[in-house]
Amino acid sequence: MSEDMTIGTHAPTLSKAPEISIVIPVYNEEKNLPLLFERLTAVVDKLGRPTEVVLTDDGSKDNSLALMKSFVEKRPDIMRVVEFDRNYGQHMAVMAGFETARGEIIVTLDADLQNPPEEIPKLLAEVDAGHDVVGSYRRNRQDSVFRTLPSRIINLIRERITGIKMRDQGCMLRAYRRNIVRMIVESGETSTFIPALAQFYAERPSEVEVEHAARHAGASNYNLYKLIRLNFDLMTGFSLVPLQVFTMVGMAVSAASLLLVVYMLLRRLFLGPEAEGIFTLFAILFFLLGVVITGLGIVGEYVGRIYQQIRSRARFRIRAIHEKN
Repeated sequence: MSEDMTIGTHAPTLSKAPEISIVIPVYNEEKNLPLLFERLTAVVDKLGRPTEVVLTDDGSKDNSLALMKSFVEKRPDIMRVVEFDRNYGQHMAVMAGFETARGEIIVTLDADLQNPPEEIPKLLAEVDAGHDVVGSYRRNRQDSVFRTLPSRIINLIRERITGIKMRDQGCMLRAYRRNIVRMIVESGETSTFIPALAQFYAERPSEVEVEHAARHAGASNYNLYKLIRLNFDLMTGFSLVPLQVFTMVGMAVSAASLLLVVYMLLRRLFLGPEAEGIFTLFAILFFLLGVVITGLGIVGEYVGRIYQQIRSRARFRIRAIHEKN
């Protein structure tokens, strides 16, 4: 078991490399982990292929890390735990799993059991058929309308803006060949959406239908802000369309404003000054200010991404990797 603080990239050297790596980000999932361990190990044992499970503890505040360490003791032949020094977010936890995984096929899975581990063989069959990225879409999604409806709208907007086709961008159950994972890791992006980046690199992508269950226990760690943040990363990370749309809106508003100025000038010349028109002018002014502020926000998103990239700070720090050599 290694206890060194690792920054950015970790490449462990172990004697026997597995064929399949299952990467699972974990944040405050102590109620789900025991059942996840039971079901996942059963699936791994039935596969009959050399497999490892890489659990990334994303700075959990509950008993999740202790449980994961106990899994390493119970099944040292397959279990490994990557421990962060603090919370970095789900996608960085997956990225750390990618950097430590040793398999030729890497599967990602959530810890909340909404995507059943028993569906993993479906993805592996598609990879074995020659596909380099295998996504999944959920059948009978067991989420509230407040999650499903915005998700469908965002899926549509994302496809139109980025040109990246994914039937269900929110489903974590996915499989990647090592060359795709290597390109994702080497991209060095600090704010990225991993499934979309994989689709961008893929030569032969595929999708399969998987079952979806209600969350076994606990509450989702994704609040409204995180979902909005995720989709800003997706839009600004793969397309300039938001900037281009704002430019066109700015040109249209400028043209309309010029026509309004000409109209008001002519009206003043022929009809004289009108005090009651001041409220109309205020309404127009507030509208234009709203457009400007929105535009500054969009530009700020792109500038922020550039700033994060050029400052070259470590995306995450690994406190320890718990495994049995």
